[in-house]
Amino acid sequence: MKTTTLKNMALAFILILLIPTGLMAGSLDSFKGEKGSLKISGGTAHIPVMKDAAKRIMAVNPDIQISIAGGGSGVGITQVGEGLVDIGNSGRKPKDEEIAKYGLSMVEWAIDGVGVAVNPANPVGSLTKAQITDIFSGKITHWNQVGGVDKAINVYTRDEASGTREVFGEKALNKGPITTKAVVVASNGAMKSSVATDPYAIGYVSVGHMDKSVKAVSMDGVAPTVDTVKSRKYPIARGLYSNTKGTPKGLAKKFLDYLMSAEGQSLAESHGFIPVK
Repeated sequence: MKTTTLKNMALAFILILLIPTGLMAGSLDSFKGEKGSLKISGGTAHIPVMKDAAKRIMAVNPDIQISIAGGGSGVGITQVGEGLVDIGNSGRKPKDEEIAKYGLSMVEWAIDGVGVAVNPANPVGSLTKAQITDIFSGKITHWNQVGGVDKAINVYTRDEASGTREVFGEKALNKGPITTKAVVVASNGAMKSSVATDPYAIGYVSVGHMDKSVKAVSMDGVAPTVDTVKSRKYPIARGLYSNTKGTPKGLAKKFLDYLMSAEGQSLAESHGFIPVK
């Protein structure tokens, strides 16, 4: 190797070492010296990661204020499109007409599974996809029809703006109907609370939100876990998106860069989601 080549390589290495960490995309240091506020709303599955990221950013720089609200995927897309928030989260890719209407840009920063959940006291721990479809449509109405007790099934679902509902309806129910008798709840947290307190309940929850308060139900023999979603064995899965009106800039861009950084992806993984990088 020529001496000039070695010198050039050494110089390049020195220059890399001299780059301030604050200039690294996705670094918390990139928020130092910034001022302002960032408003985020939309998909409820996103909230634990959003809150942790916001806490870390505001700890580094108290001059930045980040507010986070839920409301569901439809709300996030509409609010960011109408300029009410800086980032609108959605548990589905925005539709072509939404992208065209609002001029949306999107970042997919994690993958999430959606699992069927029942009360921990329920002896039923596994259902076929056909049984799940029949339960949520109202065709199967009692637990003893699927190996449980002789009690009526109480179906819980999410509202129509929910990305969780959309992916569940598409991939678990083949876009089939959900019984009009179903109780509608507003978030993953509300779904868990409802199922945890109703011994005859059935609902669906983001895998990242699953805990001991509910019992995860296998579908066709495959349990909804982070590992089965990651290996694609469990088919009810969706991307988690953060959307901006136009190309992201300012604090919104830095926030999205942070989500896509090694630290941000590790944060998503710690909440049960699958990193995309």
